Amino acid sequence: MAETPSAPSPPSKPESTLLLLVRHGETPTTGMVLPGRAPGLHLSDRGRAQAERVAERLAGLKVDAVYSSPLERTCETAEPTAVAVGLAVRREPGLIECDFGEWTGVALAELSGLPEWQTVQHNPSAFRFPSGESFTEMQARIVSALEGLGTAHAGGVVVCFSHADPIKAAVAHALGTDLDHFQRIVISPGSVSAISYADGQAPAVHMVNSNSEPLSGLRA
Repeated sequence: MAETPSAPSPPSKPESTLLLLVRHGETPTTGMVLPGRAPGLHLSDRGRAQAERVAERLAGLKVDAVYSSPLERTCETAEPTAVAVGLAVRREPGLIECDFGEWTGVALAELSGLPEWQTVQHNPSAFRFPSGESFTEMQARIVSALEGLGTAHAGGVVVCFSHADPIKAAVAHALGTDLDHFQRIVISPGSVSAISYADGQAPAVHMVNSNSEPLSGLRA
């Protein structure tokens, strides 16, 4: 009797890498000035508590790597997580804050009165900060960095500590949302957003601006 041919195996799905994007905790100037890349800005007491909370929320989730923007406030936010998962914090320049150029350190109340502020809010793809970076360059930078980390840690979980605008831009890109709409996305201090990357597939957004629930369910 002839053997019945076996059914072909379904094609295997490419390994996805889960990237958790964490905004740094609060600082003494959060919501008051545009700190940018100026050195010397550290977490406030509330910011340190937010950093500890991120580490607590990761309980039960196997983390393969921890990366941070080189700035002090992000490295300080990353430290409790690194200790909790037993890994060193790796500095990744692609996660750094937008270069605000001449606007660095200026009070938000002052900037909001400038005519250019309306462009920042409603047509950011057309704006470049004076002597600084454009939003388009910022988005391309962080997306490239995240894609590189996804490839370097294929199938794993990577925690990335960054800043509000770069995370908003990365989320907008993953959602297929026009950069001119990225200001509609809210990224709070100490919040976690999750995006997965897999070769040959569009990124998938699992959560945005999460501040409370445990994160272990993301790899159930």
